[in-house]
Amino acid sequence: MLPSILDVDVRGKRLLVRADLNVPMDGSTITDATRIDRFADGMRPLLARGARLVIVTHFGRPRANEHDPAYSVDKLRDRLAEALGVPVRFSDTVATDGAVLHSETLRDGEALLCENLRYNPGETANDPAFSAALARLGDLYVNDAFSCAHRAHASTEGITRHLPAYPGPLLLEEVTALTAALDSPRRPAVAIVGGSKVSTKIAVLKNLVAKVDHVIIGGGMANTFLYAHGAPMGASLHEADQIGTVREIEAAARAAGCQIHLPVDVVAASTFAANAPHDCVAATACPEGAMILDAGPEATERFARVLESCTTILWNGPLGAFELAPFDRATMALARRAAELTRRGRAVSVAGGGDTVAALNAAGVAQDFTYVSAAGGAFLEWLEGRTLPGIAALMRADQAA
Repeated sequence: MLPSILDVDVRGKRLLVRADLNVPMDGSTITDATRIDRFADGMRPLLARGARLVIVTHFGRPRANEHDPAYSVDKLRDRLAEALGVPVRFSDTVATDGAVLHSETLRDGEALLCENLRYNPGETANDPAFSAALARLGDLYVNDAFSCAHRAHASTEGITRHLPAYPGPLLLEEVTALTAALDSPRRPAVAIVGGSKVSTKIAVLKNLVAKVDHVIIGGGMANTFLYAHGAPMGASLHEADQIGTVREIEAAARAAGCQIHLPVDVVAASTFAANAPHDCVAATACPEGAMILDAGPEATERFARVLESCTTILWNGPLGAFELAPFDRATMALARRAAELTRRGRAVSVAGGGDTVAALNAAGVAQDFTYVSAAGGAFLEWLEGRTLPGIAALMRADQAA
């Protein structure tokens, strides 16, 4: 297990903290401050113990060397200060003499936010010179951005070659939760995997069937599996060229003793719109010209019974077009059943991925899950069984210490 920065004497130390404060905005208004709030929760105890925080983050995808003010992180400062409970200074540059001077004038319990990392091309290029310049901002490095750990960037990988490196509280919490759910789950374990395309989650499915006892497949992915078994698709989203992949995944599941669960009935409509006229039909009887937009009630109940038989639930991807009522029913029902099992202490539940988090929030149950990851790409790569560069860098730094 990686050492925690919470176990280090941080008084008087400049902590160069890689955060992910890439929050959604509407103009100058933050529409969802969850990432800021979760980051601040982990940082406040460090501030209380006398740490001097130097916070770096990316925001959006500005063109390198073009300091477009639309991507300035200064607009995050007031909300960050509110969450941290201390004023936050600002440096309009990062990895420069001016930024270093700002960091050196910090006092115990104070915080500094530096300008968008991605204004400098050295960040995404993992340029050694940029990493070395960043290192001048701190005495210790703290990676608290699991959602960026799948990127070998200067602020996630290169920096660990220059400073003693530690995981932050949020990153360590995430790694602990995901490891427990995937690498050493309480058995039996089930994974719910949804989304539009099998082709984007081949590696996820192949890894999961070797790690869990049951895999429930929903969304457009389920359509492709059903198509591979001869079910008509009408106008449904599916990948006709992925039949071979389906066969491979099913063979891997049989070899591992993992049972794959597909919808036995579906909800089909002729138009992709909220409250469109729809019918519930057998999964093998999609009408010509209709689209499968959700799992049916019988399938939902069968999936729920699988959840009730398991003690670990891992979720990535909705079961249908959850953003359109009434095609959100299967996702909502299963989310509430998983939450109920978690509240009763019957299951450990871990979920992640943008659509998944949105669905759990829509169902009003995100707070009831054991852990909900805000990471997107990093969460998927973890599910694929990959070693994330940012995590590998922390492990290397720990071994070298």
